[in-house]
Amino acid sequence: MSMEITILSNILFNDEYYRKVFPYIKEEYFDDTSYKKIFNTIQTFVNDYKEPPSMEALKVSLENRSDLNENIFKEVSETLKTFNIDKDTNQEWLVNETEKFCQDKDLFNSIRRSILILDGKDKELDKGSIPSLLSDSLAISFDHHVGHDFLEDYEARYEYYNRKEERIPFDIDIFNKITKGGLPRKSLTLFLGATGSGKSIVKCHMAASALMFGKNVLYITMELAEEEVARRIDANIMGITLDEVVETPLETFHKRMSRYKEKTPGKLIIKEYPTGSANSGHFRHLLNELKQKKGFVPDIVFIDYLNICASARIKGAAAANSYTLVKSIAEEVRGLAMEFNVPVVSSSQLNRDGYNNSDVDLTNTSESMGVTHTADAIFALITNEELESMKQLMVKQLKNRWGDLSNYRRFVVGLDKSRMKLNNTEESAQKSISSEVNDKKHGNNEDTTLMDKTSFGEAWNKEDTKIPKKKKFFNVGGFQ
Repeated sequence: MSMEITILSNILFNDEYYRKVFPYIKEEYFDDTSYKKIFNTIQTFVNDYKEPPSMEALKVSLENRSDLNENIFKEVSETLKTFNIDKDTNQEWLVNETEKFCQDKDLFNSIRRSILILDGKDKELDKGSIPSLLSDSLAISFDHHVGHDFLEDYEARYEYYNRKEERIPFDIDIFNKITKGGLPRKSLTLFLGATGSGKSIVKCHMAASALMFGKNVLYITMELAEEEVARRIDANIMGITLDEVVETPLETFHKRMSRYKEKTPGKLIIKEYPTGSANSGHFRHLLNELKQKKGFVPDIVFIDYLNICASARIKGAAAANSYTLVKSIAEEVRGLAMEFNVPVVSSSQLNRDGYNNSDVDLTNTSESMGVTHTADAIFALITNEELESMKQLMVKQLKNRWGDLSNYRRFVVGLDKSRMKLNNTEESAQKSISSEVNDKKHGNNEDTTLMDKTSFGEAWNKEDTKIPKKKKFFNVGGFQ
């Protein structure tokens, strides 16, 4: 059965379908003359009686038409005999396929008319109307929502207020505390850090954790090979070092993988792209391909990492402006998160000032501050020799749309680099961080190794040693 027959049949016999799609169907979408005549007759009936005709009424209306010759009337009669619907067909699928049909037909007709305009055969429109024609075709949508009626839609609004938003939980308690239970869908979360600060470890740990929580995970990498990402996740899940992963006998490896398959219903797909070659269009195509070919729909997506993606909108010489380029990439990736209803986790580098700074802020984001305006949450990863000796990683909240930044603005998590793993830390570790920061703010701590690594801080400490303790002041403009 052709799509045209399916559409016409469901308009007549499927009331829900009729109400959703009929306003968007046009006679010009049908190529066959008999289909055009049938739709035109249905349309006239709807205009007169505000509902589709019965099969009997349709036959009578067609018989009463004076513009049907014998051959066309015979074709129409034969076509009507094929009308029927399958009540088991998924309604959402049917509407979506009809929407695609209308988009394709309208775009084809617009392109054909554009050619006529360029050839001077269309006297109604000029060349300036071509962009508008194509734009209108691409904008066709069956979305019936035209806004929230404040006084009428209060019940839906109240339900939204009290709806528990689905989130992807962390296995690190403090991350759940500051995000109110995990990452919500349609969001973009970024981890900032210098080279070697642990950005990839954090993402691999989160991917492994989500998988063991039973979630479907998509990990897109443009920095590491697919197998290298998998090796890090193997080490994390198995609790062994990267070297031990390679040295594990095949039989043991097989048994462990079989056991993990039994433990989780989730799946993990790792996809590698060459550095700087893939943009949101490639990611969209990948998501659609995975759904169609494998039935795989991710619950969370990791992209490693944001700055080495390409932009779908900005290409060529325009890409020389790194601010605009990286901002565009962030916006496109967040748009992808909204389109596919998933949280996206990625990372970005710190700029030069942020490399030796253990108290970074949003201005230390490399290449584009536009990233900070787009992301929903941004966490800086901070490390130094003292933290490494304690096997800890410091995290500073720079932006968090789901929680209060003053609540655990800085905190530490356990870090096992050899096993690519994060761990919960004692509450006392968080309190010691808070007290140390407060001491430094009030000048009560002589030790500046952990939280005062800025170039300004180091210069101040160096200068500070030259001033007697009772005379720590400067003359500025006559004032002390």
